[in-house]
Amino acid sequence: MVYSNGKVAGVLIFIAASQFILGLIAAEALYPGYSISTNYISDLGVGPSSSVFNVSVFLLGLLGIIGAYFFQRAFHRTMITILFSIAAVAAMTVGIFTENSEPMHTIASVFVFLFSGLSAIFSYRLMKHPFSIIVILLGLMSLSALFLFIGNFYLGLGGGGMERMILYPILIWMIGFGGFLITFPEKS
Repeated sequence: MVYSNGKVAGVLIFIAASQFILGLIAAEALYPGYSISTNYISDLGVGPSSSVFNVSVFLLGLLGIIGAYFFQRAFHRTMITILFSIAAVAAMTVGIFTENSEPMHTIASVFVFLFSGLSAIFSYRLMKHPFSIIVILLGLMSLSALFLFIGNFYLGLGGGGMERMILYPILIWMIGFGGFLITFPEKS
């Protein structure tokens, strides 16, 4: 069976986010004493969970960039493709340059968060109502949390907790976006 470029993009983006969520949970469990409030997400890339985390975040980016290629072939939405591709390449960079590799790691992390949030917002044009509103809100939630995080305003969540307020809306968007693309009607 031959699948459309849009469906392939959707499957890849869905798998990218899903495997990263599972990898993140496994890495947190493998890291003794890890706190989702006080430890940063990137701490998982240098501790006892480093192999799981670094492979998972690299796969997030790799599957994302391949998904972006198929997305562009299907929908010709250059802005979304560019934004999402930058985020995907930055995710692969996070998996290669751990937090011990400064400033590359920090720059890559900011790019992942910033361009993923923008990707979510710009994807609204493709979505149907009410999901078009939801993706804008997810993007805005992520970007708002990013600016709070950069300003060291953690709202009682700790650095790791606030970092997750940046990441989780992105992952929710990716799973929803991937599912949307999978079910997008074929052109006849």
